[in-house]
Amino acid sequence: EEELLENLKKQLEKHNKITLSEKEFAQILNHLNKGNIFDRAKILRSKLDYQKDNGDIAYLELIQLEHWCQNQFQVTHQVKMEGSYKNRYDVTLLINGLPLVQIELKRRGLRLKEAFNQIIRYQKHSFWASNGLFQYVQLFVISNGVNTKYYANNYARDYKQTFTWADPDNKKINQISDFAEAFLEKCHLSKMICKYIVLAEKDKTLMVLRPYQYYAVEAIIDKVKNSNHNG
Repeated sequence: EEELLENLKKQLEKHNKITLSEKEFAQILNHLNKGNIFDRAKILRSKLDYQKDNGDIAYLELIQLEHWCQNQFQVTHQVKMEGSYKNRYDVTLLINGLPLVQIELKRRGLRLKEAFNQIIRYQKHSFWASNGLFQYVQLFVISNGVNTKYYANNYARDYKQTFTWADPDNKKINQISDFAEAFLEKCHLSKMICKYIVLAEKDKTLMVLRPYQYYAVEAIIDKVKNSNHNG
């Protein structure tokens, strides 16, 4: 986690084109470590204010929502966290240093639900631990190589709410390598997080669009921007 925090500081500095003192960064960490998953999804999409060492108030952006490609992307694996148990996560995708996508991989032949259940154990054991950075995860991806699904981070923990990605012709993309190329491409993934995750106020939960919903919205936007057909 020490390396994760050190990296977070560097990436936030790079993204915001600033330099943070240790005291200023401690304020940022304090602001980040508040609330539940839903609260943190809101924090992610807002700007954090902090007091600079000279007494001025400054604002820090956690993610660029409108120009979603203009974020800092990293992939890491075997991040270790200790809560009620020690856990080591398979693959974590960082955006501006924050862990926003968690990927759990199983061997071929194993049921996909085993990866789903593994993530539930992580949620119970260690995602909340220490500074709680893994409470910022927006999307989970589970795969056994030949079957791959994605879903939003929420407390529902219902396997029925896991989805298969598809191409515009609704051909399902199951292989992890094909899924990575289509869904985990950095600009597309960032767009999914910034534009296609819904923060449902009534149930205080995160919802991610399914592929046919995504393509429908994209088609409507294209019509509005590039035609006189009013969508």
